[in-house]
Amino acid sequence: MGHADFRTVGKIFATLPKEGHAMVKLHPEHQHEFMSAEPDAFTPANGAWGRQGCTMVSLTLVKKDTLERAVRAAWQTASTKLSSKKPAPR
Repeated sequence: MGHADFRTVGKIFATLPKEGHAMVKLHPEHQHEFMSAEPDAFTPANGAWGRQGCTMVSLTLVKKDTLERAVRAAWQTASTKLSSKKPAPR
């Protein structure tokens, strides 16, 4: 799609869609937690993608340690098999 993406077990868990921004695919509950912690840095993607956990991240506003936790949570969510259990953010 013309931009970098990051995958595990064949699933995309993060992308760099445009300069200064990233997208992480979070469990919806994790999305809410990150958006509550840093509302200026995290916003849901548009439409159904956002409701399913795709979250836009402003790389200029996010704290480094929070971004690290979000990327790990996205990786963990994509790495686990589909189940009702949500992985814990680290």
